[in-house]
Amino acid sequence: MNHVVFLPIVLPLVGAIALLLANGHLRLQRVLSAAATLIAYEASLYLFYEVWQRGIQVYRLGNWTPPFGIVLVADLLSSLMVVMSLTVAVAALFFSFATLDVERERFFHPLFQFQLVGVSGSFLTGDIFNLFVFFEIMLISSYSLLSLGGERRQLEASIKYIAINLFSSTLLLSTVGLLYGLMGTLNMADLAQKVSQAPDKGMLTVLGVLFLVVFGVKSAVFPLYFWLPGAYTVIPSGIATYFGGVLTKVGVYALLRVFTLIFNYDPGFTSPIILVIAGLTMVVGVLGATAQKDIRGILSYHIISQIGYMVMGLGLFSVLSIAGALFFTIHNIIVKSCLFLIAGATEKVAGSGELKDLGGMARTHPYLGVLFLVAALSLAGFPPMSGFFGKVVLLKAGLEAQNYLIVGVSVVVSLLTLFSMMKIWRGAFWGEPKALSEKSYWYLIPSVAFLAIITVAMGVLFQPMLAITMRAAEQMMNPDAYIRAVLAGGS
Repeated sequence: MNHVVFLPIVLPLVGAIALLLANGHLRLQRVLSAAATLIAYEASLYLFYEVWQRGIQVYRLGNWTPPFGIVLVADLLSSLMVVMSLTVAVAALFFSFATLDVERERFFHPLFQFQLVGVSGSFLTGDIFNLFVFFEIMLISSYSLLSLGGERRQLEASIKYIAINLFSSTLLLSTVGLLYGLMGTLNMADLAQKVSQAPDKGMLTVLGVLFLVVFGVKSAVFPLYFWLPGAYTVIPSGIATYFGGVLTKVGVYALLRVFTLIFNYDPGFTSPIILVIAGLTMVVGVLGATAQKDIRGILSYHIISQIGYMVMGLGLFSVLSIAGALFFTIHNIIVKSCLFLIAGATEKVAGSGELKDLGGMARTHPYLGVLFLVAALSLAGFPPMSGFFGKVVLLKAGLEAQNYLIVGVSVVVSLLTLFSMMKIWRGAFWGEPKALSEKSYWYLIPSVAFLAIITVAMGVLFQPMLAITMRAAEQMMNPDAYIRAVLAGGS
């Protein structure tokens, strides 16, 4: 067993407990929070290195014989997602140091660490019931972070957010119970083995559709996205950055995991459904973005739209399309988080995120303008940025599958994405400067620049990045190695 698999979960957990004990000592809380996040980030990088060099890593709590007991599994998909989520966590945390008010910040730090526990646990668990458990840890902390400050708009958004996620969590638990009753196991590797051998898969297909609905809610696909835009526009910018960049991607990860590992036996039935959902998600999200009049509103709808590209890769269901979906997912985690940081910085220096109140920031805050252009062009898929290469891989997979409709939809949506990004540029950064409440902004730049540099690097290093995602996709589409690694030593 490799104990490093456990570190991205246990380090934030220890940090959260220490932060609760340090409540009321803000400087100490900052030190503890930064230390826990940075050490967990370093552990995630080492974990990815271990998986890349030595193959799939497994940690069995209590050393129970598989498929019994709790098991954590790090393959290329899960370890890469942990790295990207903690990359964003570092940027969001240090941005929050610079922007959160004191009253919010004292409660923010332990809640943020608990959220990291839930997110990392969701990526690393090898048990579908514990996927539910880690989802709940993530969601409970997100409920608290969403309402942190107690403003009217936050509480209104919280009620909607809590209601829809309680429904999806109840449905998830019920579906997991039905799956256990049918197959007699909750270990995902054991489930994959037993599902592949099941003679009658009719009920399993029904359960697969239920999982599609549950994880569709959590990833905000059409028509289950309506809870998202209102929630992400009313919370502090550092929190919104982590929400916007990471939380919906946990749902995408769950879709990729269960439909390549467990419910992979009938892509002829599930793939057309997923592709329709993907196309509608792209279109509805980008149309919603073009109608918004504030920066965070536009970005929130673009979360929905960009999820469509990730789901498109799953629907095409080939090694190339899964690699494209994973490349696009990690690109979007970074770029979307960068844009939310820019939105927060704009609100901080200008006192508003409404486009009608902004203008001329490219002259008064040029570095912020440059960073926005880098992230916006990448999101729109402008060459040679990372978003361009992610979309090219998906388009190539779509053309190889001769699914020209979804290819055409994705191209049109990409053009509309560029239009809405230029809408932000024209409204906030172009034109004559307007009165700004705060001229100094250098303390806001490091977190934004950190993510922008990664965005550029992903475009420059496209070939090695694609090699990583191709190897991950091959591992996902041929899950025998995953099954063997988890069940080694079992009966």
